[in-house]
Amino acid sequence: MAKKNNFYVVWQGRKPGIYSSWEACKSQVQAFESARYMGFETQEQAEQAFKEGWKKHYALKSKGSNPKPGIRPTGEALTVDAACSGNPGRMEYRGVLLQNGKEVFHEGPFEEGTNNIGEFLAIVHALALLDKRNICLPIYSDSANALLWVKKKKCGTKLMPSPKNTELFQLIGRAEQWLLNHDRDFPVYKWDTKAWGEIPADFGRK
Repeated sequence: MAKKNNFYVVWQGRKPGIYSSWEACKSQVQAFESARYMGFETQEQAEQAFKEGWKKHYALKSKGSNPKPGIRPTGEALTVDAACSGNPGRMEYRGVLLQNGKEVFHEGPFEEGTNNIGEFLAIVHALALLDKRNICLPIYSDSANALLWVKKKKCGTKLMPSPKNTELFQLIGRAEQWLLNHDRDFPVYKWDTKAWGEIPADFGRK
C-alpha cells in the first residue's frame, strides 16, 4: 500500500514552511521557479526535513532513481567530460545537459594537463555550480578515476607542477578546498559508455 503524505514541506516557494494539505502546498509552489517541496507521512518527519534543508532530501530522492544497468538515463541531469591533446597536453573540460545537449560550462584549454585532471575538475565545477544555483541534478562522468578522487576529496594525479601548468594546479587546489568545505550531497554517477554510448559532454575527438 502506498504511503500517504499528510504534511508537505516547502523549502523554496512563495512562503516556505510546513503545510497540512496538498492544496495549501500547491498554492505556494505552482508556477514558482525552482520550487523545492516534498510530502511526508508525519509532522515530525516534516519538521525534521524542513530543518535539514532541501538538498539532503532531493539528493536522496535522486539517488533512488539511479538507472538500471543497460538502461540509458533520461530526464534532467548534468554530464561532464574532458579532452586532452597529449599526456600531458592541452586540456579542457565542459558540462552539458543530458536532456537537450546544451553546454552549461566550458573551461580551458589549460597547458600541460591530463584527461583525468580535467574529469576531476569538471565534476567539482558541476558540483559547485549546482550548489551555487540551488539546483539538485544528478551528475554523470565516464571517468572512474575522477569519481574516486572526488570521493576522496583529493586529486590523485601523478603529474608534477611546472611553470606551464601553474594555473592548472592553482585550480586543482581550489577544487580540493571546495570539496573539503562542502558536503557532496548531490548524486554523482558513473556513465556506462559501453551500454549507453558516448557521454553527451564528450568532445568527439577520438
